[in-house]
Amino acid sequence: MTQGVAPARKTTYREAVRAALREALQRDPRVLLMGEEVGAYGGSYACSLGLLEEFGPDRVRDTPLSESAFVGMGIGAAMGGLRPIVEIMTVNFSLLALDQLLNNAATLRHMSGGQVGVPLVVRMATGAGKQVAAQHSHSLENFYAHIPGLKVLAPATLEDARGMLWTALEDPDPVILFEHTMLYGLEGELAADAGPVPIDRAAVRRPGKDVTLVAYGGTVGKAMDAARALAEQRVDAEVIDLRTLRPLDDATLLASVAKTHRAVVVDEGWRTGGLAGEICARLAERAFYDLDAPLARVCTAEVPIPYAKHLEDAALPQVEGIVQAALGAVARHG
Repeated sequence: MTQGVAPARKTTYREAVRAALREALQRDPRVLLMGEEVGAYGGSYACSLGLLEEFGPDRVRDTPLSESAFVGMGIGAAMGGLRPIVEIMTVNFSLLALDQLLNNAATLRHMSGGQVGVPLVVRMATGAGKQVAAQHSHSLENFYAHIPGLKVLAPATLEDARGMLWTALEDPDPVILFEHTMLYGLEGELAADAGPVPIDRAAVRRPGKDVTLVAYGGTVGKAMDAARALAEQRVDAEVIDLRTLRPLDDATLLASVAKTHRAVVVDEGWRTGGLAGEICARLAERAFYDLDAPLARVCTAEVPIPYAKHLEDAALPQVEGIVQAALGAVARHG
């Protein structure tokens, strides 16, 4: 082991989130956690398990079943000098607080001429794959990435699950953290001293030269699996993890496409009006002459997410669909 480097240890995405929450509560007395079931129950996904006993009900607060009310309470607390972390159980329920997030959190700095900031962090579970049907399974990240005044993050790795929260808490404006439900059980190694990570740029998770696979959150793992499958067919795919959905890191995307000359965007949101379309538009506007093939999108089918497992799987982006889209892009050249 290299001297001065903390050893890695086995952990999960869920435990990395919990460690980040614990560190935030320990480091800054202004930080508090609030939301449905975050206290006595330990969180719907067990991310806050044990924190109520450790920090008490003033710092870890169970809230009534009203997203508009407790997100509004978080906005008020942030305006009053605290650093609240608000947990919304699933992304679908966040629509009940969209008025608070759009008309208050995102606009107060502008509406006050810079006098009032809202240093609020909102965490929520997103995505499908656990058979909880149409009211709990969708990926609505594009709704929030559409809104000026918000910063929107999608941690896909243990390092980002552990490190994005503290950086978000230091931001003077509201930050939304989307945690994909299928990632909570993700296992891997994480350095014992893992700390804050930047939240303003994408990451190249796998370098390649033949085609760029753009993904975020729960689709990053599928893109990586697709890249490995493509390698068996002698196609060298580069995988970009967006990490931050607003603002998008155009520079990393453009640099990748300038090298590979092809791109496939993987998005668990719906195709129509989705984030994948925005990314494709930016690449078409700024990298048109670098492209050797049409841009491709692999998105969720335009249906409410089904409950039945085989139908849910069929509706979502899967590795085989990503592989076929990439092969199609490569085949268009020459």
